[in-house]
Amino acid sequence: MARAIWSGAISFGLVSIPVELYSATSDHTVHFNQFQRGTSDRIRYKRVNERTGKEVDYGDIVKGREVGDGQFVLVEPDELADIAPGRSRTIDIDAFVDLDEIDPIFYQKTYWLAPAKKEYAKPYALLAKAMTDSNRAGIATFVMRGKQYLTAVRARDGIMALETLYFADEIRDPADVRESVKGVKAAQSKELKMATSLIESLSEAWNPEDYRDTYTDKVNKLIEDKAAGNEVVVEAEPPAATEVTDLMEALRRSVESTKGRGRKQSLSGLSKAELDERARDLEIKGRSKMSRAELEKAVAKAS
Repeated sequence: MARAIWSGAISFGLVSIPVELYSATSDHTVHFNQFQRGTSDRIRYKRVNERTGKEVDYGDIVKGREVGDGQFVLVEPDELADIAPGRSRTIDIDAFVDLDEIDPIFYQKTYWLAPAKKEYAKPYALLAKAMTDSNRAGIATFVMRGKQYLTAVRARDGIMALETLYFADEIRDPADVRESVKGVKAAQSKELKMATSLIESLSEAWNPEDYRDTYTDKVNKLIEDKAAGNEVVVEAEPPAATEVTDLMEALRRSVESTKGRGRKQSLSGLSKAELDERARDLEIKGRSKMSRAELEKAVAKAS
């Protein structure tokens, strides 16, 4: 089982449920070491005193912050721990809010919450079910690794997830972006209609399994090819920006190119009986022995 990275309790009202926190995501980025070009010599970093040039042990390093005119205030680790809020290791839920009211821009990172022991599973499941039925999330703060987090505790398939959130003053005003579109005229009706048609033709149900980190795959392939002495295939250049004068034509051609895709995707919403009826109309042989997936594939090909 995965190792808990934090333990404490969820508290709301007079109810307290001991829980453990687990990371809900993993990073599959390819990590590299650093070398001097033309050699196999590793690059190493050391903690060095800039005045003496001597290396400093990690235990002898403290934090500091400049307060002006080259003056610094130095802070010991214990001093930071002493002032940390929530030293009781509790996720105190202050309020429950409708999940739909939380703007996605506030979401930061997801963790799983599990009952600390089997005996706490019943109140844990009760809270998860109540939040699911009411479509609400518990807003709370807690401290982990010397940092206070604003969080939203929500239920997902009977499991509670803790979402760390940005504080309101951490969300930047998009003033620069707003300035770049200031004074731009509204789109022409034909262009707007065509753009809407393109969006509709590309619309489908959200299925995260349909997407994969292809860049990481290519990085791994690059490493394999170089290790084997194979030729490295260079990717094509990205398409040039669409000229404003060509916008309508680009939209029209985009809509045309997605028509076949739209017909294929629409099959996923049909029942097996409806697919069987289409297969019969298309005179597809062996349809009675096909699974739903096989029917969908055969109908898409015949269409």
